[in-house]
Amino acid sequence: MSHTAPTPRAELDGIPAYVPKPPKPPAEGPSYRLFLNENPYPPLPSVLAAITEAAAQTNHYPNIFPDRLTDALARRLDVPPEHLTTGPGSVGIYQQIGQAMLKPGDEVVYAWPSFEAYPIVVRMAGAVPVEVPLADGVHDLDAMAAAITPRTSAVFLCEPNNPTGTAVGAAELKRFLDRVPSDVLVVLDEAYYEFYRSPDAPDGVALHHDRPNLLALRTFSKAYGLAGLRVGYGVARPALAQALRKCAVPCGVSRVAEEAALASLRAEHELFERVDRIVAERERLRTALTAQGWAVPPSETNFLWVSAGAGSEALAGELERGGLLVRAFPGDGLRVTVGSSEANDLLIAAVGRLTPGR
Repeated sequence: MSHTAPTPRAELDGIPAYVPKPPKPPAEGPSYRLFLNENPYPPLPSVLAAITEAAAQTNHYPNIFPDRLTDALARRLDVPPEHLTTGPGSVGIYQQIGQAMLKPGDEVVYAWPSFEAYPIVVRMAGAVPVEVPLADGVHDLDAMAAAITPRTSAVFLCEPNNPTGTAVGAAELKRFLDRVPSDVLVVLDEAYYEFYRSPDAPDGVALHHDRPNLLALRTFSKAYGLAGLRVGYGVARPALAQALRKCAVPCGVSRVAEEAALASLRAEHELFERVDRIVAERERLRTALTAQGWAVPPSETNFLWVSAGAGSEALAGELERGGLLVRAFPGDGLRVTVGSSEANDLLIAAVGRLTPGR
C-alpha cells in the first residue's frame, strides 16, 4: 500500500483564505460588528415571516435554480429571464465565472486593493492576476486599459470599490468599456448599487443590453440585509448567462433564501427607507471623522475608508478594545462599516480621542 497522499493542485499554493479572521470582541461590554459591511438592521417583519414559513420546508430540496426569484428579478429589472444567473451571494457567481470563463494562463485585470475574492477566484482557475494600483484610492482606468493584453480574458471592476468606497462614475466607466476588446469579459461588480447616490452613478443592467461582454453583478446581502442567507445574481446577454448557469451549484440558493429575497423585493419601499438612513449616517460619520483630521474619501457604499497608513493596525486594535470591530488593511487604512447610530456615535468619540495632536 502506498503511503503517499493525494496532492492538491499547485494553483492553490499561496491562495489566502477569503474570510478574514474576525476581530476579537472585548471581554466586557457590548461590541459592534463594523468589519464585514453588514446592514445594521434585522429583517423586516414581513421578510422574517417568509423566512419562518420557508424554514418549515427545509426537509425538501429547493429547486435546482430559484425560478420564482429569477422571474421576479426579470420583471423588476425589465430584462428577459434568460439574461439572469443566480448564486449563493455574488461570490458564488464569481466561482461560476472562474469555471466558465477562465483558463490556465489567462490574465485577469483588476484594481488593487479591491474585492478580496478577486485573486482567489483567478488563482483557483489557474489564471494570472494582473493587479493595477489605485490612483489616490480610485480605479486608474487608463492604467487598467493599458494592462489589457492579448492574454487578457477578463476584467473585474468593483464600482463602487471595496474597500475604499470610491467610484469612477458612469461617464468614465463607459469610456473605459469602449476601450476593452469585445472578446474580453468585463465583470461590473455592483454589490453596493443601492447606496450609490451620485447623479453620475452607472447602471450595469442598462449597460449590458448594448455590450455582449458585460456582466453586472448584484446582491441581496447589503442593502436588502440578507447577508446570512447568501443570494446574489448576475445580468448578462443570454449566451454568457447560460454558460454561467451551467456552472452554478444545483440548489445553491436555498428555499429560505429565495423566499426571503422575494419578500424583500415586495418590501423594497420599506427597505430603501433604511438604505436612506444608512446613507445619511454615512455622510454624518464622514463629516465628523474628516473634521477630526482623518483622511476619509467620499463613499458611495455602506462603509468608509479611513486612511491611517502605518498606524492602521494600532488604530484598529484601540477601537476593538472599545468594542468597535473594524477591518484593518495593514499599512493602508481601515474599512469601517456604517453601523447603527449608537455604534457610529461611539466610533466618532473613540476616533476623536485617538486623532494625532489631540
